[in-house]
Amino acid sequence: MKWLKRSLWLLLALAVLAGSAAWIYRIRALPVTDGSLTVTGPKGEVRIDRDVHGIPTIRAGSIEDAAFGLGFAHAQDRLWQLETHRRIGAGRLAEAFGPPAVPTDRFLRALGVQRAAAAQWANVKGEERSGMEAYAAGINAYLREHLRARPPEFLLLGLEPEQWTPQDSMAWAVMMAWDLGGNWSTELLRLRLSLKLPLERVNEAIPPYPGEKPLATADYAALFRSLGLNGELGRQALLAAPPSGIEGLGSNNWVVAGSHTETGKPLLANDPHLKLTSPALWYFARLEAPGLKVAGATMPGLPIVVLGQNEHVAWGFTNTAPDVQDLYLERLKPDDPSQYQTPTGWAAFETWQEVIKVKGAADVPVTVRATRHGPVISDAGEVGEGVTGPKGKPAYALAMRWTALDADPGTVEAGLAFNRAASVDEFVAASARYTAPMQNMVVADKAGRIAFVAAGKVPQRSPANDLKGLVPAPGWDARYDWTGFLEPGRTPREIDPPRGWVATANQRIHPADYPHYITSDWAVPYRQQRIEQLLAARPKHTLESLAAIQRDELSLATVRLLPHLLATRAEHPLAAAAQKELAGFDGVMAADRAAPAIFYAWARHLTELVLADELGADLYQQQLGSRAFRDALELVLERNDAWWCDDKATPAAETCAQRSGEALRRALDELQAKLGGNVSAWRWGALHIARSEHRPFSKVKALAGWFELRSPVGGDTYTVNVSRVSLRPDGTTGEYYLDEHGPSLRALYDLGDPKQSRFMHSSGQSGLVFSPWYRSFVQPWTAVQYVPVWNDQAAAHSLVLTPR
Repeated sequence: MKWLKRSLWLLLALAVLAGSAAWIYRIRALPVTDGSLTVTGPKGEVRIDRDVHGIPTIRAGSIEDAAFGLGFAHAQDRLWQLETHRRIGAGRLAEAFGPPAVPTDRFLRALGVQRAAAAQWANVKGEERSGMEAYAAGINAYLREHLRARPPEFLLLGLEPEQWTPQDSMAWAVMMAWDLGGNWSTELLRLRLSLKLPLERVNEAIPPYPGEKPLATADYAALFRSLGLNGELGRQALLAAPPSGIEGLGSNNWVVAGSHTETGKPLLANDPHLKLTSPALWYFARLEAPGLKVAGATMPGLPIVVLGQNEHVAWGFTNTAPDVQDLYLERLKPDDPSQYQTPTGWAAFETWQEVIKVKGAADVPVTVRATRHGPVISDAGEVGEGVTGPKGKPAYALAMRWTALDADPGTVEAGLAFNRAASVDEFVAASARYTAPMQNMVVADKAGRIAFVAAGKVPQRSPANDLKGLVPAPGWDARYDWTGFLEPGRTPREIDPPRGWVATANQRIHPADYPHYITSDWAVPYRQQRIEQLLAARPKHTLESLAAIQRDELSLATVRLLPHLLATRAEHPLAAAAQKELAGFDGVMAADRAAPAIFYAWARHLTELVLADELGADLYQQQLGSRAFRDALELVLERNDAWWCDDKATPAAETCAQRSGEALRRALDELQAKLGGNVSAWRWGALHIARSEHRPFSKVKALAGWFELRSPVGGDTYTVNVSRVSLRPDGTTGEYYLDEHGPSLRALYDLGDPKQSRFMHSSGQSGLVFSPWYRSFVQPWTAVQYVPVWNDQAAAHSLVLTPR
């Protein structure tokens, strides 16, 4: 018995030691937020006062020192996030995550993000350059002098944080443009569909904007067949590329003039829709220095308030989603693949040799190339894969022309100018420098002016271009080259419109007679229409009425398809109970109702039954990561299109009614298995979970519960309170209907009384999993609640940075 007692005492002692070590580690890993620290870099004292939510107010004697303080705070609270941002921009994920990350690294190296960032940084001058250098110095001062213990991600992966450079900031700006622009993937989808379907059916699978006809083009299906292309063209690049361009998502913003508000001053609302992450992409901060007083949403990696309010103006963005990415087929010289065909003859590729270092495996050498159009993205795949021709001897390469890869650093320069704009006119003037990603910007000033301007670099194409940028074009034909860029002052805009408000939600932002081409792939206008309904419903608005709009969960897209579901009959024991739930359904996608779950399960199965056999099962499933094909389904059902509804794999001719009935039967089987046999107890929120993914631990089952953030939500892809519904099963858990893209930030700004301005993002201020600020915003974000933009309370924590 003595040995048993001794063993128990030993185990107890080890447990106490382990607990003590964990406690000590936690204390040391949390940043110092009170007292004074001596740092290298700033010219004067920098004060970081955090409120009860962990939001810092950074005060300094110069704008450069304020940027230093922001960098220091970002490093204190979001060091692992900075590390992932840096590695993504550099194409160095495999060093941390091993062989599974090699394809993404290969794509990012082929895309040339670091080369573009270096060229842009070389062109940054003056105050902008000194501000970005100061921001990097703030991050590095924390790393060198005050990092007491690495965050847990570094420990678990065996990594050391590296010094930040201004070029890393430029690279992250490029990657944010990537996240908001997916035109290239739609070009490849059209190409791959055109090798299966006639052109008119391609235009039904990817319909034009509601009320418009498809853009007139040459018969590119015939062109691609004549070139001997196959459906694998670009497939490897699509699989390797980081996600971008989520269909049906974007953002909402609107601004209301004082003539339509109870305060008599403008009110502005914004909720940008981005991927939900742990921690959120956004970090709230307030910056004060001579000539600068601004508060809002910053992004770790960038030295500015991206969206927010200063003493004079408030502003908010939505994605324009212009066609600023064109793909080119570059024909390789048959006897010399180091050359490609141009309008004037054969030319040599620009070539770079790079090495991808891989954790736990051998280095991977890669050769990346560029043509006169831009980087060769087909180099992202294995040699010969994703291009036509025998493996190892392709006939074509695939190059990308993209505005965000140009050497123009205008986006960062414009962002710094927005922070200091003193009026609507100054803000609009600064927007002329903005390049990518093109954004619909709404702005208001305390003098009562309001405006909307679409800012960004828009390529112009020749009238002879009969492909219109919709599909990859022959790179050897000069008529498909860009001819220049639209003058900044000619992009769509409205200033002080007579109706007293402006709203954008990624819909078409110009009238049908607008003379310049922006894109043909606008988001369907359901969110915009609902915002307009709610703005018109009151003669005078308040911040509370704008908050109610941000909470709205009526889906006009559901309302449109609901009659088809109500008319559907299915042989299933739960069919009558399901129809009873649907009988009073008004399209409000509330988390605590059964009807939204029934609707979405039916829509998911029906979309697959209608489209997958024509598109091909593999292509259909692959595209579900970015497309829901809802507009195509609407077209099929409203036309009762027998061609699409027929299952091409069977000899019988199935009707749309039969397909709808089979979809409902499958939906009820699925929901019964997931939620039980009591239909009235089903809840949309039990299936539709907002998941903020953690890189990389959401993919590690033992760690996911600690690091990722989850909450049940209502809404859908088309509600103002957007919560994208994924129709593809999650690769780790197999779950359907997850919401991983939504209002990453909500903000309401009062130009008459800034103390009333409020905001919220989707996680918490800290990126440290054991910090009380890691998940503190999740529940208020889910409930559409807010915290103040400007803090007038005593600081909960005060830290003074003193220069050495």
